Amino acid sequence: MSTVHFQRAAAARLLRYVLNGLLATGVHYVVLRVLINPLAVRPIGLANLVAAITGTAASFVGNRKFVFKAVNAPVQKQAIHFALLYAILAVIHSACMYLWCDILNRDYQIGFLLATGLQFLLSYIFNSRVVFRNPHNAPNPL
Repeated sequence: MSTVHFQRAAAARLLRYVLNGLLATGVHYVVLRVLINPLAVRPIGLANLVAAITGTAASFVGNRKFVFKAVNAPVQKQAIHFALLYAILAVIHSACMYLWCDILNRDYQIGFLLATGLQFLLSYIFNSRVVFRNPHNAPNPL
């Protein structure tokens, strides 16, 4: 594979990752909003954890089928690795939300954006290098 082709493929994959992430984040955010208002779930960190699980399910399907096109790999292995990664990311995200909203008493919408940015970076690195890595191709670029 030529360098130019490899770079274009990597850029296309990153764009698909962004689109899938936006969709999954939208699911996460809508669930979070419903849990916070009108359901008044507190602490907000707990509401965010529940919302993160919902967004994560949407993210897995999109990453497997649309972003990394890794449908030939064993789904069980991918699902376990993905679940472990996203469990860790959900705790990090929820801890960020708890710190930002419940301790610092800041707006949850800003906290959501900050925590989601961190999650995006970490998830792309680990999804491309571990969860959906294709061992038959060149290593996935960041």
